[in-house]
Amino acid sequence: MAFRADGNQVQVCGAMGDILNRIGDKWSVMVVGHLTRKTMRFNELRHAIGGISQRMLTLTLRNLERDGLVTRTVFPEIPPRVEYQLTELGRTLTGPLDTLWNWAAEHMNSVTEARTNYDRAHEAMTEPKPERRYAGAAN
Repeated sequence: MAFRADGNQVQVCGAMGDILNRIGDKWSVMVVGHLTRKTMRFNELRHAIGGISQRMLTLTLRNLERDGLVTRTVFPEIPPRVEYQLTELGRTLTGPLDTLWNWAAEHMNSVTEARTNYDRAHEAMTEPKPERRYAGAAN
């Protein structure tokens, strides 16, 4: 990373953080991944992703459109047909996201094992939770 020593470092970090929050968001990654394959309609995208609410998909698509990564095309039909596709800028994310996806697939078992070891090692350090007593409960 290159930063200028003239005080722009904070601005650059803020801007980079904002962009990385968008493209590193779980749902954004999933949307971009699916749109890499083909242009999709809203419900087609929602069913392909699975587990995303209508509201979250709407917000994600709106933000990706705002950032210039996705285009939304409305066709003047009854009922209206709306399609989403990646822009040229959005397509530039496919390489880095493929690399990240491949890394995750390759190291998934190692990460799971590390988590298990960490949890096991820190289990003894965790203080037991106090027993919950409710009004009217038998002692």
